[in-house]
Amino acid sequence: MPKQGQSVESCIISKWYKKKGDQVKKGDLLFAYETDKASFEEEAPADGYLIEILYNEGDEVLVLTPVCYIGEKGEKVAVSKQAESKETSAPKTESVSANNVQQVIVPIENTGSDRVMISPRARKLAELNNINYLNVKGSGPLGRIIENDIAMVVANKSKATPLARKVAEVEKIELPQTGSGYNGKVLKDDVLSTSANDSDVEVKELSNLRKIIASRMLESLQNTAQLTLHSTADARHILNQRKVFKSKNVNITINDMICYAVVRALLQHSNMNAHLTGTSLKLFKGIHLGIAVDTARGLMVPVIKNAHYLSLEGLAANIKDVAAKCQQGSIDLSLLEGASFTVTNLGALGVDYFTPVLNAPQVGILGVGGINHKPAELEAGIIGFVPHLALSLTFDHRATDGANAARFLQEITKQLQQINL
Repeated sequence: MPKQGQSVESCIISKWYKKKGDQVKKGDLLFAYETDKASFEEEAPADGYLIEILYNEGDEVLVLTPVCYIGEKGEKVAVSKQAESKETSAPKTESVSANNVQQVIVPIENTGSDRVMISPRARKLAELNNINYLNVKGSGPLGRIIENDIAMVVANKSKATPLARKVAEVEKIELPQTGSGYNGKVLKDDVLSTSANDSDVEVKELSNLRKIIASRMLESLQNTAQLTLHSTADARHILNQRKVFKSKNVNITINDMICYAVVRALLQHSNMNAHLTGTSLKLFKGIHLGIAVDTARGLMVPVIKNAHYLSLEGLAANIKDVAAKCQQGSIDLSLLEGASFTVTNLGALGVDYFTPVLNAPQVGILGVGGINHKPAELEAGIIGFVPHLALSLTFDHRATDGANAARFLQEITKQLQQINL
């Protein structure tokens, strides 16, 4: 399994293009795989026959782990398949001389006849939340418990009362994600209602990508002090500029202008162009702007590196380029990492205000809503309706105060009035 980026620990096989026993040519597509951010396709590195497939579609595979073998027709390889490996009680090592890669799976916990395989990050999260991981079903390779498995247990545990959990255990009912109690707390009646209405609902398993996104959003909300400020900006200037650009056949959108204004504002407010790690604030000299893009696979956030060097036209072209690659599934993973600040726009979907969730460790994210008319003073004593753009800034209160965040919003509004080619 190829390693796509420094932070990627595993990938999910989404499709096999060849079957065991098929003849393959160098360059033929073997399989497709995906991370939580992008999808890729792997080509055959040599001519031959696909003599062994170790993982099925939907399996999560650790990076640099053998996925399949190509050899001569009828050739056998001395390697156990995935299903057989689960029955082996001793630690197992697989070696591949072609690329000098070794896979070592070491059981962490010995409970007698059974051994539990769990990643270090998953075990740490379990210990922090007092989770007994010995009974957790792992979704990783060879049944290994990964961080996302523990995160899902934490999410269910934190939202259910002790009585609700007991009823679910006795009745053998899966706890619902949210309930009718305060802040979505799952109560006993929610569990019983779930049981009564089983015939009226369709249970749809979350995709692997959705599970990863859910885990990271939950982690962001649990580990940061998020606060959102809502404001509006006079939109008359950018609406007029949009007409000017159209008349000159220049394809610059309202969103492009907003992103450009954000970049200029970040130059004046470096405390918002930062990452908070532990007790340290990492201030970036360059502005690496994340742009939230809605795709069929889910939300993706490509990054425009060093956006402060780009003109308005240059920034607009870069935004369109990375957005198109995200939609096509051809975005390079390096362009999905390293954002110092993010912009997400739901205005086109009829949303005015919303509360965007931080992409931790970033300390700020701007949510852009729709443009609506509100009363304002046109000149002395004359009131009229003026188009205003809705802005929602979520920031980490540990890194900065509300007044500083408000001044940053004011600077964005100021920069919007200065947009020109």
